[in-house]
Amino acid sequence: MSTDFQSARISLGARLRELRTEAGFDGKGIAAVLGWQRSKVSRLENGKQTPSPADIKAWAQASGREDLTGELNTRLVGLETQYRSWRRQLAGGHRARQELGVTESAATKTIRGLEVSRIPGVFQTPDYARNVFEANAAFRQIPRDIEDAVRARTRRQEDLYKPGRKFRFLVWEAALYVLTCPREVMIAQLERLVGLIGLDTVELGIVPFGAQLRRPPTHGFWIYDRRLVVVETINVELWLDDEDNLALYERAWTWTAEAAVYGQQARRLIGRARAARDPS
Repeated sequence: MSTDFQSARISLGARLRELRTEAGFDGKGIAAVLGWQRSKVSRLENGKQTPSPADIKAWAQASGREDLTGELNTRLVGLETQYRSWRRQLAGGHRARQELGVTESAATKTIRGLEVSRIPGVFQTPDYARNVFEANAAFRQIPRDIEDAVRARTRRQEDLYKPGRKFRFLVWEAALYVLTCPREVMIAQLERLVGLIGLDTVELGIVPFGAQLRRPPTHGFWIYDRRLVVVETINVELWLDDEDNLALYERAWTWTAEAAVYGQQARRLIGRARAARDPS
């Protein structure tokens, strides 16, 4: 987890503790008023748990400072804007997040991306995407709105054929071999990648296993124009729009791009991966 996020959560917890102390409560006292376990109060104050809006409202009321609810919620929104938990985003299934992706892509002229273990969503076939969503739904134990999610992801791909758009993606060669779907689905997906090479709006680079790298690609991320970076971790999705992070991720993308191969060389690597799945 990001140290910036944790520092901000600790700061919010310290503010809650300050209000509790000013109201004359110890931890046990405010827990009794709120009807919470004492451990929850401790986790919130020590930045080990993110409060919900309802927690914020109840805390302000119990502390006699309802006038500060707005300030506390502003701090909380700041956390949730940059650090969006998958538990909350996918509570109703995948569709809402995919619709958000459609909207964000529509507002962007150039998307630069890096994927190290899977095919970028904007290049996925419906069958490959379906397997991705099914596995994620099982892993996160969320509603299975698979077909709605697949349709939204497929609709996002319409932007690939619109003049003036650019999709510049780097894919680590390993992603061509990671098999989380039936063999025939992966073969079709690799054929889809080959078909995208040469499209005016697409620049697809494959980073070979043996490439000389200044820095290894540790995780995937997408850069929307020069205004937003989206990074996915196992439990949260980071939406970063500050100058320092934009510069950092741009450098990570550029350094990785130096080692990528394009055009016919990329086709050969994809073809080799396809042959490994279908030797005939």
